[in-house]
Amino acid sequence: MKNPNQRTKTTIVESSAAAIVSASEVLLVHLICAIGLAISFWVANNHHSITLISHPSQTLLHIWVIQCPILILLYSRYRQSPQQFSCLRAVGRGILGLIAGALVNAFGAIALGAPTGVKSLSKTINWSMMMSLFTVVPAASVFGSSWTDWQRIFAYTKPMGPIDYMICLPAHGAVLGAWFGAWPMPLDWERPWQEWPICVSYGAIAGYLVAMVASFLVVLVRGTLQHTKRD
Repeated sequence: MKNPNQRTKTTIVESSAAAIVSASEVLLVHLICAIGLAISFWVANNHHSITLISHPSQTLLHIWVIQCPILILLYSRYRQSPQQFSCLRAVGRGILGLIAGALVNAFGAIALGAPTGVKSLSKTINWSMMMSLFTVVPAASVFGSSWTDWQRIFAYTKPMGPIDYMICLPAHGAVLGAWFGAWPMPLDWERPWQEWPICVSYGAIAGYLVAMVASFLVVLVRGTLQHTKRD
């Protein structure tokens, strides 16, 4: 069993490892994620002739199935205590996080008024899987079951380093985007894109992409300021 001094040293080593991640690496990770999203829409549109408006459930299925291995493999590289936890274990934690996060997002959506009928079931499931990828999977792959880190990132919103910002800002951006995207749904415009979960999905994706840009800019500015202080 580690004494407090050893635990403190371990935390310092892990924080130092997290600080090594540069702004260019953060940009690369987010760029790969964005390209994965673009590929998802391209495959759905060009190979199956479907869009988020015409076939929301199938399009969302394409998004989370293609994006899932990309996100899990990318963020598993930044797992805590890599000497103790293998990449395969981090991948397993990401998969478990995908399922658990989908359940949480589904219950949250239903509690806020998402339709519960059989006709909407597949739409809700696929939307929840996509939202889980945006919000839960990166943290599950990196932090596993570390409740302290989950609280710090999501309950207190206190990211400490580049990896925290990579996880925290896009997750919050996706949730806020989905929230704002839901506003047109109750309006009596009778537009096809007002149906569940089309505008919510567009809002979540837009918020996720904007927050990824913000994440990169924050890491870049913080790195520049730290470099200036050292000089």
